[in-house]
Amino acid sequence: MIRIDLTLAEQPFSLMVAGQKIVQVFHAQQAITFDNPRENYYQFTHDNKVIGIDTSTVEEHSISLFVDDQFATQLALPVSENGAPKKGFLGLAALGFKLFKSAKVIKAVLAGASVAGYAWLFSIEFALMLIACLVVHEYGHVRAMKYFGIKTKGIYLIPFVGGLAVSDDKITTRWQDVVISLMGPAFGLITSVLGVVLYYATEMEIFAGVAVLSALLNLFNLLPILPLDGGHVLKSISFSMRSWIGLSVCLLGVLFGLWLSYTFGLMLLVFFLFVGALEIIFEWRGRHYSHLMPLDKYGQIFSAVMYAVVVAGHIAVMMHFADSENPILSLPMTILSS
Repeated sequence: MIRIDLTLAEQPFSLMVAGQKIVQVFHAQQAITFDNPRENYYQFTHDNKVIGIDTSTVEEHSISLFVDDQFATQLALPVSENGAPKKGFLGLAALGFKLFKSAKVIKAVLAGASVAGYAWLFSIEFALMLIACLVVHEYGHVRAMKYFGIKTKGIYLIPFVGGLAVSDDKITTRWQDVVISLMGPAFGLITSVLGVVLYYATEMEIFAGVAVLSALLNLFNLLPILPLDGGHVLKSISFSMRSWIGLSVCLLGVLFGLWLSYTFGLMLLVFFLFVGALEIIFEWRGRHYSHLMPLDKYGQIFSAVMYAVVVAGHIAVMMHFADSENPILSLPMTILSS
């Protein structure tokens, strides 16, 4: 898929083209509707004029523009010297994982292994609370994907790692990446608040435990480190600026993660950081080929505010139980203030 940027009547337009097919049309970073009256010909209305685009010559690196069915101009397309970035081994690994996750039985096996593993390490009650928090978190991602019309394959629980919401389609804008990333922790915040309410309604500490556990898990996920949700928000905001700013900010996130891993002995986080560093490298190498529409200034600010609100909500839940006599309930805030 390639992106073609146009200027029509001094207005910016972007076309997402796959082969000779136009997938999406954007005007001022907003998707607009278009028609396909005949093969390789697409049209949309702008300023009471019908703009037509003939993609039959895309392979010859050009397209034809029409205004009110009258030929306007032939537009030459840039030719890439290096071609699209190579996927190599990671591309084959991703394909293998996609085939692996296609069987529904894998979901049940992974879920059972997750419950059994956490129950073996802790207790069955803790295992069920943890699984519930993970499922709600991943369901938030799934709901956001469906909101944007992205097909999903459901939720996969990975023993001793967490959960994963899997999609069939790719995102097309940085805004989608921000919303999908934040909806997991946002749904987790709903779980935490509900746990607080049920705790005061029933005086059962298990609900307080759910609230605190959900807040801790989601706050960890909001760390500005790829491939965590907070890292995706950071990447979408920073790579919507100049590309070197995006690279610098994301690398700072990796360094912060390494310091965090060393300070608290989080060896599993080192593995996440390695995966995140690879994602940053591929994002940097493919910056000139990226089909993702960047955030404008308003979108960058609004995304940062949403991120801060969700983070503050989880911290507030943890602070609420900071003075609890139950060491389990006060532990997350003790860790956070360390």
